[in-house]
Amino acid sequence: MNNNKTLELISKELASNSDTKQENIIASELEGIAKIRLEVIQSLLEPCDRVTYGERLRAGAQKLGISVRSVQRLFKKYQEQGITALVSTSRADKGNHRISQFWQDFILKTYKQGNKGSKRMSPKQVALRVQAKAIEVREDKPPSYKTVLRVLKSIRDKKKKSIRSPGWQGTTLSVKTRDGQDIDINHSNQVWQCDHTLADILLIDRHGELIGRPWLTTVIDSYSRCVMGVNLGFDAPSSQVVALALRHAILPKKYGVEYQLHCDWGTFGLPEYLFTDGGKDFRSSHLEEIASQLGFVRKLRDRPSEGGIVERPFKTLNQSLFLTLPGYTGSNVQERPKDAEKDASLTLRDLEKLVACFIVDQYNQSAIAGKDEQTRYQRWEAGLIKDPRIISERELDICLMKTARRTVQRAGHLQFENIVYRGEYLAGYAGDIVSVRYDPQDITTIWVYRQEGSQEVFLTRAYALGLETEQLSLDEAKANVKRLRKAKADINNESIFQEIVKRDSVVDKKKTRKQRQKEEQRYKSTPSQKVIPEDIEVQEAKQDISDEIADVEVWDLEELQDEYGW
Repeated sequence: MNNNKTLELISKELASNSDTKQENIIASELEGIAKIRLEVIQSLLEPCDRVTYGERLRAGAQKLGISVRSVQRLFKKYQEQGITALVSTSRADKGNHRISQFWQDFILKTYKQGNKGSKRMSPKQVALRVQAKAIEVREDKPPSYKTVLRVLKSIRDKKKKSIRSPGWQGTTLSVKTRDGQDIDINHSNQVWQCDHTLADILLIDRHGELIGRPWLTTVIDSYSRCVMGVNLGFDAPSSQVVALALRHAILPKKYGVEYQLHCDWGTFGLPEYLFTDGGKDFRSSHLEEIASQLGFVRKLRDRPSEGGIVERPFKTLNQSLFLTLPGYTGSNVQERPKDAEKDASLTLRDLEKLVACFIVDQYNQSAIAGKDEQTRYQRWEAGLIKDPRIISERELDICLMKTARRTVQRAGHLQFENIVYRGEYLAGYAGDIVSVRYDPQDITTIWVYRQEGSQEVFLTRAYALGLETEQLSLDEAKANVKRLRKAKADINNESIFQEIVKRDSVVDKKKTRKQRQKEEQRYKSTPSQKVIPEDIEVQEAKQDISDEIADVEVWDLEELQDEYGW
């Protein structure tokens, strides 16, 4: 049967059909898609073997621009309904969104507000807000991601015309845990990752003596790749170090003007999962206690390659920051720069300020390569399905700060690291053993707890007498005490304070080993002058006096007489 005869039969069937609307539809589309579908159906009706039938199915699918499965459904529909199955009828509501006006307005408003000013929000992030809103209004079937895309299509089409390259939008990230679970990462503060690295830079103490390389611990949000928090210090990786990094990540971060930050480190909150390697510091009972108290789940990586997200910032910090600083060692010990030890001139506090500035103003404010136009911080902000809960410091002190036990002395005094502290209400607990919790980055303030039954109860905050306006780390306090003992001086708060003042003056005038060696070499190269270390100190003192004299303003008597008419 040729096509012309088949079309004649279709026309006769239409003539006997009482549905005039259907007649008009088929008649108008008969020369278009209906004709192509008929040709495909005809090829499938002809007798053939199984292999040939499969080839015809694939050829028909390619001809119609649909899948093989769709061709099979079309053929079945033809067998049930006849010719009418070959014609597509348009929906009466075609072009309209089949969702309520409430959801249309919510989707459009969320997208517009999320892309207002410097903010950036993707349709995927709008869909997450839709899911969160549905839970709030108790909607069982909220609009899907595809529906969100359809609602936003007109807006995004206009936006694409003004963008030369919209960039790769990426796919959903997933991580595999050691217990076989696959976690799809869909929003911010869902999965945090934590790891340590030995920074490729040598540091000195406050007196210019070389200490070594510090450990850097970072907490990264997997969805946005934002650095949520860090801990920098000389303590080797442990659960306490992890706890301090988590504490920094969870709390809102505030920095003084001395950091000279142009942006805010606005990330904070609690994760749903903490995803780490299998190190003993991450498997400790201490971290288990923290997770239980704060309500997140610990998960271990299935394989090392799952840790790429948290390890990437280490490489960036080494190549973009540490490489530019004095004392940089490089990642390969055998290829270490010859002058690394001589050039070292930064203290731990100096480096901590530089790291904070780099992360806040550069790393978190840059976009992920190959992703989209959002910066890491914009992606974190847009990827939140709800506002992060602000955790009070008291909730974090018990599980996240280092601990020591001390006896309360008379008048409510405590002694810790040879420093005397005083706290309100402590006088009533004289003779009791209390738990002292502290931040090793600044021990001028400590938090005092008392064991009552199975729980520790917060008593008060104690301050180092005479050091309230200072900032003193645990390492610095130990170094100061060591120097005082070496000098056989009395160790008390006043002597420690004087040591801090002296230390600061040394830091202002500190020189690298290389600079000191050059200076000594310069003195030795002068034949007419024998120089010993004491002479150098005397000459430096004289130079300081000369500098002070140079700062004194000198008045000319004759000029004063002329100016004031004396």
